[in-house]
Amino acid sequence: MSHSRGELLAFPEGFVWGVATAAYQIEGAHDEDGRGPSIWDTFCRQPGKIENGDTGDVAADHYHRWPEDVRIMAELGLQAYRFSISWPRILPEGKGKVNPAGLDFYSRLVDALLAHDIQPFVTLYHWDLPQALQDQGGWANRDTARYFAEYAHLVARRLGDRVTRWITHNEPLVVVAAGHLQGIHAPGIRDPMVAFRVAHHLLLSHGYAVEAIRDEVPASQIGITLNLTPIHPASESEADQQAARRLDGLTNRMFLDPVLKGRYPEDVMDMLGPLFPPTEPDEMSRIAAPLDFLGVNYYTRAVIRHDPNSPLFQIGWVQPQGSEYSEMWEIYPPGIYEILTRVWTDYGQGPDAPLRALYITENGIPVPDMPDAEGKVHDPRRIRYLRDHLVQVHRAIAEGVPVRGYFVWSLLDNFEWAYGYRMRFGLVYVDYQTQTRTVKDSGRWYAEVIQENGVRREE
Repeated sequence: MSHSRGELLAFPEGFVWGVATAAYQIEGAHDEDGRGPSIWDTFCRQPGKIENGDTGDVAADHYHRWPEDVRIMAELGLQAYRFSISWPRILPEGKGKVNPAGLDFYSRLVDALLAHDIQPFVTLYHWDLPQALQDQGGWANRDTARYFAEYAHLVARRLGDRVTRWITHNEPLVVVAAGHLQGIHAPGIRDPMVAFRVAHHLLLSHGYAVEAIRDEVPASQIGITLNLTPIHPASESEADQQAARRLDGLTNRMFLDPVLKGRYPEDVMDMLGPLFPPTEPDEMSRIAAPLDFLGVNYYTRAVIRHDPNSPLFQIGWVQPQGSEYSEMWEIYPPGIYEILTRVWTDYGQGPDAPLRALYITENGIPVPDMPDAEGKVHDPRRIRYLRDHLVQVHRAIAEGVPVRGYFVWSLLDNFEWAYGYRMRFGLVYVDYQTQTRTVKDSGRWYAEVIQENGVRREE
């Protein structure tokens, strides 16, 4: 496989090329070395919640195989690795007594990364709340925000001498919508009153964590990762346009505005009314603690129509005809350009603008790939998806959007939440029976992108 053809779109000097993972999705070792149960351990044991009854008990066994995984990253020339810390591995009860073995694990991982010149980007929360805290109300309990600060202090104190890039939360929208509105993710709650209380407490905990990390590691760069989606109305009708505006408020501005402007969008607050909890001014200023960057996860767009029969917000989803689809959603590369330029226009212009830089912290596609007779994994659709999206990222950078890095989701095939092990996102194929790792064609292709610091247009 060669890059000998096609125009090279060079990225800025110092652009960071990485991959991303999450603790529960790859680590396994769910009950080893003092780790306490998380809400996902509990949720996976409820019949019918996860495809095939899968669990993250073993996952990709990264807890035991991390030295091999770091070697693979080094062989691919990766410059950064975004991974999450398992809160119940550090604080089995969510607060109080610390588990030293948990901190030791991540400390060894960080040392190994740095030994291979791979920069660690640490995410504090990627959905695995300690079950002990869920038993006390979980994120619907305002106290959980303070417990998160305690946890942030601990991790930053232990790793902050070597880790300078920190992300507080991954995709709070998914925690709210999938975990507390639809009930398809842990903890499996379906209650709008709870869901929007959770939204506010997640953001409040983000503010506490920013404070905690700055206390422990003053020179750190801190951000939050939001999954952002361009929302397109299905038609030019006023009803469809208003439905799209409602969804944009609930999914994009609901998180961007408080973090970057210190307030919730007025139209969203009017729409939610008593569903949203009362807020205090000091809470809003804490949520809007100054950040060094915003992490953007992008996968697809949403095409929306007005649906009078839809509960709550009369929003209906449309699947555009003639589009290409992955196993999970429409493939729409221009959306990543659209969301980057929109966020920079709305939050990054002017000397006092709250937004300084962006990273693409996740972008990827599930492809049902398998080793061939020679043991090789050919995944041309993934290569095309990543290439087409990187062309759009380059386009945004050329127009002045300060995108500083790009992280493919994901390094390894892993446990994909409610889908279990059916969806394969990795640059590296994992045989779950033997835990053998095989670098896919896309992994080799990405190594060339990194080496050239650029992507070639369709050949």
